[in-house]
Amino acid sequence: MLLTAMIFIPLIGMVVLLLLPQEKEELIKRVALAFTFVPLFLAVFLFIQYNRSISGLQFEYNTDWISAFNIHYHIGIDGLSVTLLLLTALLGPICVLASWRNIEKGIKAYFALFLLLETGMIGFFCALDLFLFYVFFELTLLPMYFLIGIWGGPRREYAAIKFFLYTFFGSVLMLIAMIAVYLKANTFDIPTLITLAAQQGHPLADTTFQIWAFLGFFVGFAVKVPIFPFHTWLPDAHVEAPTAISVILAAVLLKMGTYGLIRVNFAMLPQGMDFFCNGVGIWGNSLAMLGFINIVYGSLCALAQTDFKKLVAYSSIGHMGFVILGLAARNESGVTGAILQMLNHGVISAMLFLLVGVVYDRAHHRDINGFGGLGSKMPIYMGITTLAFMASLGLPGLSGFVGEVLALLGAYAKFKMLTILSTIGIVVGAAYFLWTLQRVFLGTLNPKYAEITEINGREIATLVPLGILTIVLGIWPSIAINMFNQAVSVLVK
Repeated sequence: MLLTAMIFIPLIGMVVLLLLPQEKEELIKRVALAFTFVPLFLAVFLFIQYNRSISGLQFEYNTDWISAFNIHYHIGIDGLSVTLLLLTALLGPICVLASWRNIEKGIKAYFALFLLLETGMIGFFCALDLFLFYVFFELTLLPMYFLIGIWGGPRREYAAIKFFLYTFFGSVLMLIAMIAVYLKANTFDIPTLITLAAQQGHPLADTTFQIWAFLGFFVGFAVKVPIFPFHTWLPDAHVEAPTAISVILAAVLLKMGTYGLIRVNFAMLPQGMDFFCNGVGIWGNSLAMLGFINIVYGSLCALAQTDFKKLVAYSSIGHMGFVILGLAARNESGVTGAILQMLNHGVISAMLFLLVGVVYDRAHHRDINGFGGLGSKMPIYMGITTLAFMASLGLPGLSGFVGEVLALLGAYAKFKMLTILSTIGIVVGAAYFLWTLQRVFLGTLNPKYAEITEINGREIATLVPLGILTIVLGIWPSIAINMFNQAVSVLVK
């Protein structure tokens, strides 16, 4: 029952918060922090106890939920989900600390919604029943809508509605595909569906059906990633969202999209995946092409930005393109690189959005050209930002390098020209990060910031764990790869 506890303890925390008096703001924050630490402890325990030598599901629990429709409360983890669970659980207390002084209104409602969001995210990575999977997927939508729409920036209502509509549109198509799969197989159980889809002659194994089902699920997950052209909600949502919510959006919610592609499209609809990734015919390169577009388009858009937060948001679109390109390769190197890049991007993007929040709290703007010379007043902040920038642009020895290289190696074996052209994104990424570093930290100090204060202890506490992970995963990537290499071997067999 460890996974069940991990899923629902934040929900219990939400109920506890709602029972506390509104005026006890410090107590509300402390209780919220305590209820995010429990899933973190459980995630660390699961990570340590996970058996890396086997490829099957572990910590599995399965019981009837809605018997009339063969719906089960079926949860479990494999090497892919255990790493993303650890990332999600780690970001829980980090985001509570990041919100400690930044949220000034509706504090009880804010932290209650955040705990509800955490339940949805953790449950999504544990769900092994397609109906339960969809419930947790949708559960993240409601709190995120309010967290952006109430506590966001000046255009928060527009950004929240745009986020909701895009995601809801994708969810409707995903629901249609899910119902179609159920009508073919009379079950929502994901491991059972994977088995049936591989059986010749079974209705679920029909190639035409798999192609259409693939498209339904794909759009739902593509909006979340986001994949071009479903990406336009992301910069608005990031720019208007509070710092901690931007962190969750980039580090976890985007990964829900790629995780869904792996868990459902890749594993459950192999013939649909083959149709769009086999490198043959007009559709055979389509997924790889979308990955390439994400990389180059996202990088070029980031280069054009003067808003610090929007630059990081567009860079996320570019970096998630490497994940899509690696998955399209459907070989061990490509898929391993894609999954590793999911984890690495989660850590690095969380750092970047936290760092943007630090300077915004002091300067009250994010215009890159409006800074200058901050390195002389904020050397610690500059050092941590440089680490995050170098990791994101793929400097060898830091976490961003290994995932990108493995994804590109895998993709090169199948899509040579697209892979070569995708390296443009790496060059452009180095350009916009180094140019930003120059404009913000180097040169003569802007007199307006003569009294700007250095990063404080609470802010450092949110960044240090992520900085350590960035270095550890760069030097010792096998600590993560060994967790999911058995799962990868099943996916690419």
